[in-house]
Amino acid sequence: MSVIHKTTITPTKLELLAAWLPSQPWYAATGGAPDPVTAGGFRLDDPEGEVGIEFMVVADASAPDPVAYHVPMTYRGAPLEGAEGALIGTVEHGVLGTRWVYDAAHDPVAVGQVLALLRGEAQPWAQSIDGAPDPTVVVEGGPGAAEGLDAAAAAAATTAEGTEVRFAGGPAVLRIVRALRPGGPQGGAAGVVTGWTAPDGTALRGVFAALGGA
Repeated sequence: MSVIHKTTITPTKLELLAAWLPSQPWYAATGGAPDPVTAGGFRLDDPEGEVGIEFMVVADASAPDPVAYHVPMTYRGAPLEGAEGALIGTVEHGVLGTRWVYDAAHDPVAVGQVLALLRGEAQPWAQSIDGAPDPTVVVEGGPGAAEGLDAAAAAAATTAEGTEVRFAGGPAVLRIVRALRPGGPQGGAAGVVTGWTAPDGTALRGVFAALGGA
């Protein structure tokens, strides 16, 4: 189980995302600078204990009707080889030192843990409470979901619709939802369903990631 350190992070995650969001094809530009505010999320553990994995929701308060964005991130103590295009930025952690922050859709450790979650083999943890499971995360999958998929051989591509992670040797596609909307998995897909809070305080639930065919 990962440890949540109560310390400083410079720049903050929200400052990092404010600079990164406008470069993403799924971000709906508002004509001004993004103003991301934390709106929910959860964590997964790296079995090796080396990589932090967080599924963060931010609402862009700069928009007249704020959009909730799903930004999965990994935190590493060294650069991830071959993932330069997925780097969100670097931060200085008060305990761990320099951390390289990546878009987790392009990080094989995070992808592998999402597959494990769909199979019922990973525990979702609360985003900011050390050692607390997150009972609000609902997984629509099961033991047969994601069998035989190799996260180390996966390739992610991002468009205005979101991010698709494809696996070698088969038609399976893990779709990472970026602009969140209430609702459940479609077309029989196995999915991770969880919640977030709208700027007006409304509690919403929708799909963060879904595994289906091509």
